[in-house]
Amino acid sequence: MTPNEPAGSAGAASVDDAVGAFADAAGTPTPAGDSRTPILRARRLVKTFGRVVGLDGVSLELYPGEVLAIIGDNGAGKSTLIKCLTGAEVPDEGEIWLEGQPVHFKRPQDARAAGIETVYQNLAVSPALDVAANLFLGREERKKGLLGSVFRVVDQKGMRQRARQELAALGISTLQDVTVPVENLSGGQRQAVAVARAAAFGSKVVVLDEPTAALGVRESNQVLELVKNLRDKGIPVILISHNMPHVFEVADRIHIQRLGKRAATITPQSHSMTDAVAIMTGARRG
Repeated sequence: MTPNEPAGSAGAASVDDAVGAFADAAGTPTPAGDSRTPILRARRLVKTFGRVVGLDGVSLELYPGEVLAIIGDNGAGKSTLIKCLTGAEVPDEGEIWLEGQPVHFKRPQDARAAGIETVYQNLAVSPALDVAANLFLGREERKKGLLGSVFRVVDQKGMRQRARQELAALGISTLQDVTVPVENLSGGQRQAVAVARAAAFGSKVVVLDEPTAALGVRESNQVLELVKNLRDKGIPVILISHNMPHVFEVADRIHIQRLGKRAATITPQSHSMTDAVAIMTGARRG
């Protein structure tokens, strides 16, 4: 057992672990700046809904400064896995480790407090509020002194200034005016607002659920650039997507789910899109 191995994980490895180890041995490179110590790690997660098995002993590793894509057919367990990692669901069995420490998320707020931010497909932005207000939605900053502590006056000027800084840090040039209501923005710009909010507060991990769904080619490319910018900033990203070209463009490693299990972990260098689809459908083993 290595120094970073969770307690109780020694002994016979599960089939899922063996598959993951085989995929790594078959050519999965070490992500840049990674000492092979995962920032986020799940071990043998199990989640059932009555007689329906959502997860059947799934393991996952996310390393610093990488984009890990999760793909799989409908019903493969992608959403259940993400919900367990982000506190929306509590696994029946298994362990989750963040920065080498065991964590037990009982609700999404627990994951957010620990530094895991999730951008869901529906974005969860408020159309009537401006860009800056959406970036600080639920985390509004108050003015200093009595105005903030007693009268709870929002520091609108300060939030707008920080919003501009966050957008600039991510290289988002399509949002010049942070006072514009989100309802006036395009789909890609709204996605940029949601990603910027996650980057501003997700100090450890950002999870993106189908970020390019329902977007045009140009806007999708802008979102993919955002994902790359997050990685360049050193923020590890979990990307859930059905779009194979997008996955192979930005992912460092690809976790493939099938029938509630991890079928394989591959890379764009070791496997083709055809290979990934074959593993996903069961036509080929990892």
